[in-house]
Parts: sequence; C-alpha cells; structure tokens
Amino acid sequence: MLTAIVPVKNEEERIGLLLQRLLSMEQVRQILVILNGSNEETRLEAEGVFRQAAAKIKLISFKEPLGIDVPRAIGAHLALIGGLPYALFVDGDLVGEFITELQELIVNSVSRKLDLALVDCYPYGQALTGPLFYFRRLLNEELGFWPKLGIATPSHGPHLVSRRLLSAVPCEDFAVPPTLLVHAQQLALQVDVAKAIPHLQLGSSVKNHQHSKLIVDTIAGDCLEALCLARRQTRQREHEGRKYLGYHSKRRFDLLKAFLAAN
Repeated sequence: MLTAIVPVKNEEERIGLLLQRLLSMEQVRQILVILNGSNEETRLEAEGVFRQAAAKIKLISFKEPLGIDVPRAIGAHLALIGGLPYALFVDGDLVGEFITELQELIVNSVSRKLDLALVDCYPYGQALTGPLFYFRRLLNEELGFWPKLGIATPSHGPHLVSRRLLSAVPCEDFAVPPTLLVHAQQLALQVDVAKAIPHLQLGSSVKNHQHSKLIVDTIAGDCLEALCLARRQTRQREHEGRKYLGYHSKRRFDLLKAFLAAN
C-alpha cells in the first residue's frame, strides 16, 4: 500500500527500534532508509535490521551528508519509481510510542482521499509564539489552510503523500518541505490534518540550543521560500531585513541532482 521513507543521520540506538516498528505495520510494503552521511554505529544498526527483512527494506547510503531534508527528496524520487499509491515520511530519530496513531493517520488519509495528510503536533491549544510558529502560521494563512491546519506543516511530524502529489512536485522541493503545501494548493489537491500526535509523544532526539536555533531558522526560511512560490515571486529567505538560513546552506542539491541523473 505504501512506501515508508526514513531519513537517517546519526541515530544509533534509535533507528533500529523505529524500523522494527515500521515493519510491524501491515500497510507498509517497503521501507527506504536514506543514510545521510551516517556514522558507523547508525549504519551497522540499520544493516542489522535490513538482514532480518531484506525483502522489505532498502538501504540507500551516502558517505557525504546531504543536508537537512534532502534525503526526503531522494526517498520521494525512489517511491515514485516504486509505484505504490502513498509515501509515508518518518524521521529516523523518532522512537516515541506512536505507531497506533501512525496507523490511524494512514487509515484516515486513505478514507478521506487526502493527497497531503499532516500531523497536528500541538493539539492542546497551547499559546505558541516565536518566529517558527509565526512563519508557519503566515504560510498557512496565505494559502487559506489556517482554519483546518493551524500551524501543521510537512516540516514537523510524520506525513503521508499521495502518488498524485508525489508525481506533480519537483523532486528538489521535497527538500524544502513547506513548499509541498503550496504545490498541493495550486493543484487543488486535498490537504488536511489526519491525526494528532503531540510533539513529546514523537520521541525525537534532544539536541543542543544552537541546533534548535538553526532548525528554527531553517524552517522559517523554508516558509519564506514557500510564500514566494505561492506568490509566484523569486524565492528568497529574507524577512524585514533578516535572512533565515539555518541549515539551508548545508543542503547538497548538487548531490541530489547527480543522484537523480543517475537514477
């Protein structure tokens, strides 16, 4: 029924558990593990699970780091070639107890014929402030999605993409996740929240303050790019005199281009 796309950096003691949980889901026919310049411990852990389920898992390994979200574009391309009707994106560091919710996300998405099915990671009406939430809201308001999506975004949490959307989006835009919202809106495809999974329940790895700041700037800049795409303007990452780059400069679109040309 679907291909699971799992980007992985250095997720030892995490990736094995996530893969075992995905293998337990009957809806998952194939798992694409994109090893993104991963350390040896992570690679060996992924290979250990692969040996147990080689018919279902495919490892795609890059020695050089691709940068944040670029592995999603690799996975999207391979999932499109694979021909299954849906692709499920799940980050490789997520080890929370959410498989039941993930199954419900899939069931809800298919029954409602959604093309982009998102997770609400803040379902309790918290007061959310700061640039990350500001730009997520700004984009969703621009697209007319705010009433039904709130600040939900493909940048945060597992999400399901239909083959319709997968085939219509330029592959490199999967590396800038908020742009998926724009493409779906412009193509008049079906977008909605299909399940609530609180952020803490996802069990993502805890990094340092500097990493968190760079993630905020990355997603904020991605939302600004998406706003430009929605307005059919030249894409840029600046707002009120400040550029939101984050990890964007580390994204290896050159390696992505080379992979696409060879595959």
